[in-house]
Amino acid sequence: MKRARVMLTLLVVAVFALGSVPTAATAAEAVIDPDPQIAEMLDAVPGGILIDSHHAVWPELDMEMTVPRTSEVTARSVGGCATGKICAFNAFFADGSALSFGTCGVHSIPANFTVKSVANARSSGTAQARNGSTVLKTITAGTFQNTSGTVTNIRCTL
Repeated sequence: MKRARVMLTLLVVAVFALGSVPTAATAAEAVIDPDPQIAEMLDAVPGGILIDSHHAVWPELDMEMTVPRTSEVTARSVGGCATGKICAFNAFFADGSALSFGTCGVHSIPANFTVKSVANARSSGTAQARNGSTVLKTITAGTFQNTSGTVTNIRCTL
């Protein structure tokens, strides 16, 4: 009788142990379905890390891309550009999807991203929307400018 209880207990423990394995495996296999614009940028620029379906970062470039959600309302310094960043937008008036840069320098714009406006959400200095070395627009701190022409890089000045 005692042996039967031990066997029954072991059987119950084994069933519970086996039953929990698929749940743990399923939780570990969560798949993020990125927004098509994020997926395209991840394909075009190596080294990107998908944060969520609307956000990816490239640590070595100090670049990140966000695609707005229709329900997203956040406090930003200049349009959709966070305080301290320089941002390139694919829509006019600092709107739409954005590439943002947290360091001052010359930041290349991937060829698959069309810049229509640039925001400078820093407290000082300027940002230049450029085609090669030709300055298309100069954006002072705390403002944005709509752009025309092909922006291939953004240069930050202190």
